[in-house]
Amino acid sequence: MTPRASIPHTKPARQRLIVDVLSRHDVRSQGDLAGLLAEAGVPVTQTTLSRDLLELDAVRVRDATGALVYAVPGEGGDRRPAPGKDSATSQARLARLAGELLVSAEASANLVVLRTPPGAAQFFASAIDHADLSHVLGTIAGDDTVLLITRDSGGGPDVAAQLLVLAEQGAQQTDPDSNHHVQEIS
Repeated sequence: MTPRASIPHTKPARQRLIVDVLSRHDVRSQGDLAGLLAEAGVPVTQTTLSRDLLELDAVRVRDATGALVYAVPGEGGDRRPAPGKDSATSQARLARLAGELLVSAEASANLVVLRTPPGAAQFFASAIDHADLSHVLGTIAGDDTVLLITRDSGGGPDVAAQLLVLAEQGAQQTDPDSNHHVQEIS
């Protein structure tokens, strides 16, 4: 699991962690889930875990291998439960969205300011958060701007450069005939 800040021992924090774990891991049993939560510093009883899964509308679905795994409904328009996504799928999605939405990236120390078209920042920030990038601490989004915070005190320029490369790759995937050139603003 990704290094995390301290998680308060509250129901909303625990349930958010359960959703995060189920979206990133193929969890086959409540015992496996309890173990992953304990690793993250949130021990739970089986009774509490069962109640949380019920409240989150979690169900067991078949993953790509046919095994039954826990899943929670997606956010937004697609509420169908789906098994956890692998990192390759998340990376490909992030590259595609960066190609479509990233207008510019500017870094300072451990901060990166990402510009998007109006109305797209929260969607793009959510894609970054769900890609589970180990060097990203988190994002904050407005209407057309995402503030990305890196774990390393000087990691901003590297992350900005990586996202710009992803944007170029994503633009080529969505329109191979285009000559998109993403340029960092200095």
